[in-house]
Amino acid sequence: MQRLLFPPLKAVMGSPCLRLLIPGAAPRTQCGCSCGIRRPLRPGQYSTISEVALQPGRGTVSQPSKAAERVVGRWLLVCSGTVAGAVILGGVTRLTESGLSMVDWHLIKGMKPPTSQEEWEAEFQKYQQFPEFKILNHDMTLAEFKFIWYMEYSHRMWGRLVGLVYILPAAYFWRKGWLTHGLKGRVLALCGLVCFQGLLGWYMVKSGLAEKPDSHDIPRVSQYRLAAHLGSALVLYCTSLWTSFSLLLPQHKLPETRQLLRLRRFAHGTAGLVFLTALSGAFVAGLDAGLVYNSFPKMGESWIPEDLFTFSPLLRNVFENPTTVQFDHRILGITSVAAITALYFLSRRIPLPRRTKIAAVTLLALAYTQVGLGISTLLMYVPTPLAATHQSGSLAVLSAALWLMSELRRVPK
Repeated sequence: MQRLLFPPLKAVMGSPCLRLLIPGAAPRTQCGCSCGIRRPLRPGQYSTISEVALQPGRGTVSQPSKAAERVVGRWLLVCSGTVAGAVILGGVTRLTESGLSMVDWHLIKGMKPPTSQEEWEAEFQKYQQFPEFKILNHDMTLAEFKFIWYMEYSHRMWGRLVGLVYILPAAYFWRKGWLTHGLKGRVLALCGLVCFQGLLGWYMVKSGLAEKPDSHDIPRVSQYRLAAHLGSALVLYCTSLWTSFSLLLPQHKLPETRQLLRLRRFAHGTAGLVFLTALSGAFVAGLDAGLVYNSFPKMGESWIPEDLFTFSPLLRNVFENPTTVQFDHRILGITSVAAITALYFLSRRIPLPRRTKIAAVTLLALAYTQVGLGISTLLMYVPTPLAATHQSGSLAVLSAALWLMSELRRVPK
């Protein structure tokens, strides 16, 4: 009975019911019968599918090999890099007040820029029909318009590039069988989120093109839609980067102690706090709240400004009062760096692998650099280069937090 339930390993490996294709092995061509024709691999060629035949005549279950997983992981790493580029370019577009220069949206037609003087003048005339030109830029020249138009055009074209980088390789890997069942669902969600992101971007721009009830209102996009646009981009970035780490970085077999469990939970909470801080920056940008109080650590002459809760109902202040929005962003930033500092010292009390320690130190260094950039941006009245660097720093801190989370993740049994 024991021999029937647990056959010798040699018998199992030699059985036609189990076949593993490993790097350097030669795949068989299935012909519908019990035999197979072995095709030799060329030098340096590796198989990318591991197949296990469950029963003779009933097909096989294919799983991507480690080599295929590494290829997919590198692709997702490139994808997250393109999303980071889109976020940074979008921030510069916002800082240069270029986001409302293109007043229509066409997926294919919008890829061709104006080439003649007549086309540029026609594009400029369309822009002149909207509030931003009438209220803010009524003395703008055609040369100045070309600059802001090309800024927005670059952001939109980069967004199209992001879509291609996600969708085309995803279709190829799907057809090759390099995606596991769980990864297929995640990749589908990522591709869908890319498409949704493009639509959300145009939905955001439309809010800045609409006529305001008060003719003297400064034309700007809705801070709610701006936060949704940035938030979905951050979700896309984090999911792609996390999945890439899961495929590329080998997991550490750490002993599941109470200290490690507490450190892991603290790392997750800290990463969530960093995400929330970055998202609050969208409300700062949408309301130009960085120009309300340009002093630190106090806001003007006091620690808590008098106009902190001037809107009614009270909750409106959190999202619509520039003073409250800046105050909240300050508090979230200080809380984030305090949590990261505590996380670092907590990690020093536990014996951790070298790579995990490097991740913790990197997160700490980036957090303090980001705080320095934020304070400098505030004191210097939000210069575009410094503000863009500060926004890029939020992605760097978020990336380091995800890296540390990946290093501390539980090894599946």
